[in-house]
Amino acid sequence: MIALIAFYLFATVTIASAICVIFARNPVHSVLWLIVAFFNAAGLMLLVGAEFIAMLLVIVYVGAVAVLFLFVVMMLNVDFGQLRSGFTRNLPLGLLVALVLLAEIVIAVNAWKAGPILSGAAPPAAEVQPNIIAFGELLYSRYLLPFELAGLILLVAMIGAIVLTHRSRGDTRGQKPSKQISRVPGEAVKNLNPGVGEGMKL
Repeated sequence: MIALIAFYLFATVTIASAICVIFARNPVHSVLWLIVAFFNAAGLMLLVGAEFIAMLLVIVYVGAVAVLFLFVVMMLNVDFGQLRSGFTRNLPLGLLVALVLLAEIVIAVNAWKAGPILSGAAPPAAEVQPNIIAFGELLYSRYLLPFELAGLILLVAMIGAIVLTHRSRGDTRGQKPSKQISRVPGEAVKNLNPGVGEGMKL
């Protein structure tokens, strides 16, 4: 019973937060709703016994959302002063979302052993290979090429985002490596022996 309650709770909040990601006007709010969707998707994975994928969703995807947040700030120039002005007004909604996430964590912990019942599969025996090992063997054998292609695409996307957000400023002085390398120690260091009571002359 608790497994069904946890499933419908996680699924409902995941769908609702995904809809909020689409319809939110502020990109920062969309990112925050996306984090909520990832946490609830991790809860669904936890219910079916895929704890490794659940941890991946929390660690990798939420960490990637932080990078996405950084790219949004760099590319869209979000006004954080306006966001801070509405902090106290949106505080009750934030506390409500935090309480819902806390309740989901409690339910997920209590429904940990009910996952195989919900998925319709029998509990794995002790000698069965753990899903982390099975996932790793499958990923690095059968799906090695798609995995490498996905990594290459993400690398190109990261380089493209850096190139798009890079802006040259006129009030800064850039380094000139060729000029630095061509300098000799005699030009860079000057030995002075000032007298007693005399200061350094610049």
